[in-house]
Amino acid sequence: MRLLLAEDDRLLGEGLIDGLSEAGFLVDWVQDGQSALAALQTQQSFDLMVLDIGLPGVDGLQVLRWARSRDLTLPVLLLTARDAIEDRVCGLDAGADDYLIKPFALTELVARLQALLRRQRRGSSHILRWRAFEIDITRQCLTQAGEPLVLSAIEFRLLHILMANRDQYLSRRQLEEKLYGWQVDIESNALDVHLSHLRKKLGSDAIVNIRNLGWRMGSDAIPHGETAE
Repeated sequence: MRLLLAEDDRLLGEGLIDGLSEAGFLVDWVQDGQSALAALQTQQSFDLMVLDIGLPGVDGLQVLRWARSRDLTLPVLLLTARDAIEDRVCGLDAGADDYLIKPFALTELVARLQALLRRQRRGSSHILRWRAFEIDITRQCLTQAGEPLVLSAIEFRLLHILMANRDQYLSRRQLEEKLYGWQVDIESNALDVHLSHLRKKLGSDAIVNIRNLGWRMGSDAIPHGETAE
């Protein structure tokens, strides 16, 4: 899951990147309100936002009100040192989905973010299926005909992206943005390496590439001679 973190405290921000990344989130970090607005305007693939109210320049509530005025529906969790009931009500009225007071435990933040994701997915399945493969987004696991198949964390994210967008081709830029975020320097062939590893584990025809279009999952039909059992 790709998360936009807007937090101006460098020490806290660095700690949150480490903790949230370990919990399976892909984190893009900005440190002021204007940068948060720019990220929301230019990036359309965030799944969540963790937003500090006390940002320099444009504060967090202004960012939140702008997002809701543009009908951006991504879940937003507010972080703040303000613990008065009036402050919490103001944040929720502005469109926040949850509210966490500093200082807080990382485990509680992760649990609240996972709860927001479950709420957003309510009515849609957290299980994605392709051929004999089944990916469980909540448990972060993949099975083939019911048997566990081991993937690295980045391979799992890449497969999740491809399966969630199985009806469309994704360009290199789209895949790299969804996979790495826009604050990470990556080697030019990194995506190709991970795609190659996935093909070896899923089958040579699992991922189709069309020049100038991009990549997508192959046909749902199980190749002749193979079985889903």
